[in-house]
Amino acid sequence: MDYKKLQNGSDIRGIALEGIEGQHINLTERVCRDIGRGFALWLVQKTGKTAGIRVAVGRDSRLSGETLCSWICGAMQEAGLEVTDFGMASTPAMFMATVTEGYQFDGTVMITASHLPFNRNGFKFFTCAGGLESADIKQILAFAESNDSTGLPAGTVTCGSFMDTYAKILADKIRAATGEEKPLEGFRIVVDAGNGAGGFYVDKVLKPLGANTEGSRYLEPDGSFPNHIPNPEDKTAMAAITEAVNAAKADLGIIFDTDVDRAGAVLSDGSELNRNRIIAMLSAILLREHPGTTIVTDSITSTGLAKFIEEKGGVHHRFKRGYRNVINESIRLNKLGQDSQLAIETSGHGALKENYFLDDGAYLVTKLLIELARGKKEGYTLESLIASLEEPAESVEFRMNILLEDFKPYGQQVIEELTAYAQAQSGWSLAPSNFEGVRVNLDADHGDGWFLLRLSLHDPLLPLNIESNSIGGAKKIAAELAGFIANYHKLDAQKLLSFAK
Repeated sequence: MDYKKLQNGSDIRGIALEGIEGQHINLTERVCRDIGRGFALWLVQKTGKTAGIRVAVGRDSRLSGETLCSWICGAMQEAGLEVTDFGMASTPAMFMATVTEGYQFDGTVMITASHLPFNRNGFKFFTCAGGLESADIKQILAFAESNDSTGLPAGTVTCGSFMDTYAKILADKIRAATGEEKPLEGFRIVVDAGNGAGGFYVDKVLKPLGANTEGSRYLEPDGSFPNHIPNPEDKTAMAAITEAVNAAKADLGIIFDTDVDRAGAVLSDGSELNRNRIIAMLSAILLREHPGTTIVTDSITSTGLAKFIEEKGGVHHRFKRGYRNVINESIRLNKLGQDSQLAIETSGHGALKENYFLDDGAYLVTKLLIELARGKKEGYTLESLIASLEEPAESVEFRMNILLEDFKPYGQQVIEELTAYAQAQSGWSLAPSNFEGVRVNLDADHGDGWFLLRLSLHDPLLPLNIESNSIGGAKKIAAELAGFIANYHKLDAQKLLSFAK
């Protein structure tokens, strides 16, 4: 098979189990072992070491995880590495194992496919410099396809653990920030782990800090995901944690994705804290700690969020979709001397400068818990921090398939021609400082909002996001666009055109 097809940006993803019609296993034993050998070759090249290269491997709750773990561990051992199997872990913890004193592995592997269906799985890789980039994954897969060998004598595989250490880091951060041994005493906090890897947060972080966690749900790992997809962007998942908060009359509800690199929350009044709202909350916290800092977000954040950040004294910097894109842009700005404390996507992928720019859902939640405890002392609530956030009246997204194998030139043509078209339309204005696709603001007579048309990073899609500050405005904006979009016959825009009628 063509190993390059397994690359998904800075990850490797594929099909590990049968069970969905038309989807057949491509993460076979041979493929996984080749990937393990490829990572070993990459590490030898990267570190310059010829002995004593140490790696750790963790996995989320997926049904195929244990098997894939045994294959990749065996291959790396055969390639001469000293391998430690951590068992169940979170993605952020696997990075932390490269920088935490007493561990400091040369590299780590996380076996996960995030929120994708049960039959999928994959690999993420880390060194102490962070998650590997797309070019690194390309090289690992090239090594995997080759017959190259490290030439090193066989290494070892041992079992170990890190999650207790990682959880203590988080708990100790809350203790240090609040000055209390049990700062969450008197709070009821419920967690929905969606049967992923996030259940540890209850027993290893919340309970030791004094929280009452009765009413938490789906903490036991189960890779069939019997209750709902572990995904803070999923409506069913968010409905489940909202119900849990209301039923328990909780002070806060927390929801993690499968491998815990993303999180969402529900406030005590039952309102969801995700997408623009969680960005606003974290921005408010960080702008108090770091006045004037730049908040880097993806391209589809709302006009109200931009206004909120500016009113708090910050700089809002929209960038391209893709969590690595957002993180790397924040890192770039810091190198140029422009302080940027937060890089975050509306998907919930958020990374802080103070935490290695690691997208860590558990760390973001830890920041919220510090604020929850501080607010009780000082007489404010989490809700009050985002009370001034102006939210859109309507928000819709259309994902329009491009019906061509070579889709990128066609998609780019649509964007370029829409850009020219927008400049000639009354009531339309191109948004300044736009780094992805075409973003257009529309005045009150033409929909009272904005739209963004962009080309998907990996798929033959043109996603279209529309927001309006007025009821009925989204339909009006769609109608404004419909005449233009209808001219492109290789674009499946039927849902947009139907909505616009």
